[in-house]
Amino acid sequence: MKWLVIGGTRFLGRALVERAIDGGHDVTLFNRGVSGPDVFPDLETITGDRTNPDDLAKLAGRQWDAVFDPSGYLPGVVRQSVDALRDSVGHYTFISSISAYRDFSQPGLDETYPVGTLDDPSVTEVTGETYGPLKALCEQVVAEGFTGRSLNVRAGLIIGPYDPTDRFTYWATRIQRGGDFLAPESPAYQVQAIDVRDIADWALRMAQAGTAGTFNVTSEHMPFGAVVEAIQQATGSSAMPVYVDAQFLIDNDVQMWMELPLWIPESEAGFAHMSKVSVKRAFDAGLRTRPLVDTVRDLLAWTATRPVDYAPKAGLAADKEARILDLWRVRQG
Repeated sequence: MKWLVIGGTRFLGRALVERAIDGGHDVTLFNRGVSGPDVFPDLETITGDRTNPDDLAKLAGRQWDAVFDPSGYLPGVVRQSVDALRDSVGHYTFISSISAYRDFSQPGLDETYPVGTLDDPSVTEVTGETYGPLKALCEQVVAEGFTGRSLNVRAGLIIGPYDPTDRFTYWATRIQRGGDFLAPESPAYQVQAIDVRDIADWALRMAQAGTAGTFNVTSEHMPFGAVVEAIQQATGSSAMPVYVDAQFLIDNDVQMWMELPLWIPESEAGFAHMSKVSVKRAFDAGLRTRPLVDTVRDLLAWTATRPVDYAPKAGLAADKEARILDLWRVRQG
């Protein structure tokens, strides 16, 4: 089949392209040539920005079986690619996010749960507050432009090689380093995360089948203790978690999600159950996830190739972690 990928050189886009190539598909990239321009030197790359009508005109007269859009954040921008491709592409896969939901005040929410809205739908600044509702508006644009032939992937936390966020990577590298480490709440704390290659494989199969509709796409719920065990198994590390209760973390200014990735305290009512969404529909449609230990091994093989002075974008600084661990031990007596 002939695939068009918008972007296609970073993280999920890259994984989509790699898996499509492995599947024997004919892949064309459309991107600005800014991020990773040399990742796929043998692929046809149409250089352009979809906000520029002249660049979109480069796609005119071409036909593709499906397009994958992992880089749409603003509905106005997504509308431009939808309008340009409506008559030349059979199927549109849009990578959205579970952040599109209005809130996570209850566990187990499924695809029928209301999405977030904006007082001003014309806003173009992507922030923590606007990201999710803007994704929801993008979904609407795609669904209207490709009626009955669009796949809307509401992705959870995506992990694996080439992850630019360093969120899950923090846990893998921290446990690999060894020693006692600060961990959130208890081993039973529930999390969800999916390997970038698993979401790519599933999306490709769904697009190939022409499947339409909206799906939450992440892993089944798993206890944080299982994450720790998988990383210990992958690394051979004897690092041990020191579980610290939520209020103590809050009182000591530990930032949820970015300093302690995967952790959101229940006191954050609108986000408390963000890692407890229902994935039944996606699994019923064939989603499968690899063992977490395999993801960790491949992730760490990639991190080993990064510069030695690389500064992680997420995770708790070592000195802050040590200070909080000392305070916790004093409190525990």
